[in-house]
Amino acid sequence: MKYYSFLLFIILVSFSTYAQNAVEKDAPNHIKSIVFKGPTEDQFPIAQLGDKIYLEFDDLTASEEDYYYKISYYNYDWSPSTLSKSQYLSGFDNLRITNYENSYNTLQAYSNYRLQIPNSSISLKVSGNYMLEIYNSYNELQFSRRFIIYKDAVAVGVSPKRTRDFEFLNQKQAIQIAINAGNFQLINPKKEVKVTILKNYYWPTAITNLKPQYTIGKELLYKYDKESSFFGGNEFLNFTTKDLRATSTAIARVEMKELYNHYMYADLIRANEPYTYYPDINGDFVITTQQGEDASREAEYTNVHFKLPYTDIIGLNDVYVFGKFNNYAITDENKMTYNEKTGYLEAKITLKQGFYNYKYVIKTDKGELKQNAIGGNFHFTENNYLVLVYYRNFGDQYDSVIGVGSGNSRNITN
Repeated sequence: MKYYSFLLFIILVSFSTYAQNAVEKDAPNHIKSIVFKGPTEDQFPIAQLGDKIYLEFDDLTASEEDYYYKISYYNYDWSPSTLSKSQYLSGFDNLRITNYENSYNTLQAYSNYRLQIPNSSISLKVSGNYMLEIYNSYNELQFSRRFIIYKDAVAVGVSPKRTRDFEFLNQKQAIQIAINAGNFQLINPKKEVKVTILKNYYWPTAITNLKPQYTIGKELLYKYDKESSFFGGNEFLNFTTKDLRATSTAIARVEMKELYNHYMYADLIRANEPYTYYPDINGDFVITTQQGEDASREAEYTNVHFKLPYTDIIGLNDVYVFGKFNNYAITDENKMTYNEKTGYLEAKITLKQGFYNYKYVIKTDKGELKQNAIGGNFHFTENNYLVLVYYRNFGDQYDSVIGVGSGNSRNITN
């Protein structure tokens, strides 16, 4: 009897683990500068079937470690798909990344790895949600990243609007969507079609599973307000280290130690300040250097020092430097500490030369992440919004992506 009880327990635990929705795994400290993109420069790969996606990362151990890649397929909500690998892949995965080179003439040695998909060994068969996983030679998962493959079957219009919710009139942006099916046959769109809305390619705040409010001929209309609204946030802060020895409006001084050290001017608490527009790249980063022609191998790693005044807004909560440079992870490396001598919160983060966007976020003792408590919320803020349209007909085994659309709130309307 005990044996059967134990067996049932194992089955239930296995089922629970299998049924969990997929999330991206953050990289260990020695893996940095993960660049993952499709045909555009945005570091979230969205590609049509047959288009190429690119991965690049550095290993600071510089030991020419062997890394392997696997590809998994998921439903629209990132629950595990029932498709077998042979149904969504041509060829085989779990292959070694063979394209890598060591850094050249840098203070911090590193090995730079590059991967392209599709390649001579593997290609993708269907559209939908994918996860790329990178393993070391001990079959230990190092990090993973989502990507989307789509078919351009329907037209998707995306219109950011100022929210009509009076409570958040000056803080939120509502996203309205119009899907024109054209020649694509939809029988029961409320069941067959699902949409996901992403703000600046950030999955934790994605809005999913909205149903069309109106169907007019071949057009599906989503004119929600509260249900499809996001806090506007504020423009990201930025700095550049492409010239190792240069100061700037963001960098106060540069010192040479074991690595170059870039000391930033203290940033401001912007939550109660008037909104000011200046261009950003919505949290992203670009690797670039003036010290060589191949930034992948010749760019230096530098220690970047951040400063933020301590105020009552922060209280006893933890503060982190937040950006795509580490996939918005909350880790000890980007956590700020209080310096009693200066009265500032400070952080030192090792980053490859380039142009970086960042902002400061608060994590409460209950684990709540407050992204805009320090930077503020404004409905004017320029944000990119991406809409993914998923389709599953009756009897289908997977959720295909039949269209994508994007909109920008720079010229937001009421």
